[in-house]
Amino acid sequence: MLAPVLLFSIVAHEYAHAEAAYRQGDQTAYMLGRLTLNPLKHIDPFMTVLLPALLIYYHAPFVFAAAKPVPVNPRNYRKYVRGDIIVSLAGIATNLVLFVVSVIMFVIVGLVGRGIPVLEGSVAILQQMLVWGMRLNLILAFFNLIPIPPLDGSHVLKFLLPPAAGLRFRRLYAFGFIPILFVVWFLPGVVNVLMWPAERLLASAHAAVGGLTLPGVFWPL
Repeated sequence: MLAPVLLFSIVAHEYAHAEAAYRQGDQTAYMLGRLTLNPLKHIDPFMTVLLPALLIYYHAPFVFAAAKPVPVNPRNYRKYVRGDIIVSLAGIATNLVLFVVSVIMFVIVGLVGRGIPVLEGSVAILQQMLVWGMRLNLILAFFNLIPIPPLDGSHVLKFLLPPAAGLRFRRLYAFGFIPILFVVWFLPGVVNVLMWPAERLLASAHAAVGGLTLPGVFWPL
């Protein structure tokens, strides 16, 4: 139940980047076939499949996965800074929208299950997937907000820093995912603090609509 929800959420995140870049004047992702919800276009064999599988197999303290980054050329944006920020935050905004949609659908499914008892067992499966949709999309949104390269939040921070500091900060992009993996592995407390809003939002959703939880459905709070 978790895997298809996670895959859709990641693909939607990357599609949002591609769509936003296209609307800002950059056709790079479109020309390379990334302006699509087809998951095969966004899966990275190592980051999406092999790395999380290895982390799970070796009982790592965290599980990290990512899709293939959407290729963009900020020089094509009509307004460089504005375009870069919009494209960077598009994926985060999409995950937050999917969180809200999951909450609404959770309520609808709960009402259907309560109103038509014969369907309760079947729609409980869908409701459980919606709970995962809430949690996973919050994690994706707030994790990507962390201002550490190459995450989306770093593309906003680089414009807020003084020019000299911003230039030094941009050099971290050359290391790929190493900076964020270093922080996740060696500074988990920092990540926990930055992910606190996601936990609070999920707890708030549970408080607001948890009364419609069908039998057998659990909340990963």
